[in-house]
Amino acid sequence: MTTQIALCLIIFLGMILAFAFAKLPLGVSATTAALLLVWTGCIKPAAFLTGLGNGNTVIIVGMFVIGAGLKRTSFCDKLGNGIAALTKGSFTWSYRLLIVVGLILTGLMTSPAVSYSIMYPLMDAVNKKYNVSPSKTQFPMALICIAGCAVLPFGFAISEAAVFNGLMETYGFTQGFTPMDFFMGRWPMLIIVVLWAWFIAPRVTPDQPSTPIVGLDVTKQKPLSRGKDIIGAVIYLVVIFMLIFGAKLKTVNWVVVLSGCMLLIICGVLTAKEGIAAMPIDIGLIFIGANAMAGALINTGAADYLGKQISGVMGASPNPWVLSIVFFVLPFFFTQFSLNQGIINIFAPIALITCRALNADPRGILVLICAGGLTAFMTPGATPAIPMTMGAGGYNLRDLIKMSWLFSVIAAVFYVVFVTLTMPAFR
Repeated sequence: MTTQIALCLIIFLGMILAFAFAKLPLGVSATTAALLLVWTGCIKPAAFLTGLGNGNTVIIVGMFVIGAGLKRTSFCDKLGNGIAALTKGSFTWSYRLLIVVGLILTGLMTSPAVSYSIMYPLMDAVNKKYNVSPSKTQFPMALICIAGCAVLPFGFAISEAAVFNGLMETYGFTQGFTPMDFFMGRWPMLIIVVLWAWFIAPRVTPDQPSTPIVGLDVTKQKPLSRGKDIIGAVIYLVVIFMLIFGAKLKTVNWVVVLSGCMLLIICGVLTAKEGIAAMPIDIGLIFIGANAMAGALINTGAADYLGKQISGVMGASPNPWVLSIVFFVLPFFFTQFSLNQGIINIFAPIALITCRALNADPRGILVLICAGGLTAFMTPGATPAIPMTMGAGGYNLRDLIKMSWLFSVIAAVFYVVFVTLTMPAFR
């Protein structure tokens, strides 16, 4: 172990403890950890600045501004009324309808954060209609958008399958990897996650926010003029359309979101002061710090060091069940504190090296690695969707753990058993 790896792991542990005890705002803890990584040479200053300008950071902060613009319009009330009419005035079925819509949307998209950024204002409209606290609904929606990613053979499943297929070719495997491999190994999760959101989530989510809801309070503001009201709704709808069809339109998501923010202010839907007030600075700092930590774990070799140590402990002839458990649990654990995409990409080569040495079929193991990386709800470091939901639902770290531990256990047992039996490493 090098000095850089040791320093990185110490700072990593310190950030986890700071998140757990929450004596400081999480954004302060995350940024302090990032600065320590710079001072100790674990990352270069330019890498920290890259996090400040990261496209996901822009989307996280910008979508709260877009959401604030939507709330200033009458569209939210009309949307809430429309959903209520469709579900015959039932909050339960309005909520359940949006959960299913969120699951379908996330199956088509390439990013859980983008899916959630589209769905959270819609859920807020239902909350407002029925006077339900956002703390009851926002986490289940975020979980749907993360756990449901890369199950259907579209969106993220296509892009990640291409990455896995290329890695398999590089390491000499002939089987190939397709988006249908994700579907075959994960399709029951579509049912599991919906049932959890429908029946269990209402019992484990807090009745009231633990921290202030992030965003602009529009309850005491004067209604917009008819023209600005229409413009605000149109800007929101155009932004959402472009986020959904960005791949076909060849647009960049963060550019779309930032342009929408500027248009809301230019057109007078929001004042400049209101736009700034809607920005969740602490939430953005959490993501920036987590992004810096992810880069440090990779650049210093700390992630590879930990992975190789664990791979070595398994021995030359591991039991297939042990193999499955290790390559689900480890990505699941590490992704709670580092961006899931990075963790998936770190463990995929380790799994391929291990499977090649064992003459094992790696496809099921790769599915487990991806599934572990997408069972990422306990901390704000795994995916930009979680910092967003913390702001939208008023959650702290204790809330995240309380709400997610049971689903995480269910997901772990399901994936290990189902994938090991249906996509065995040894035939």
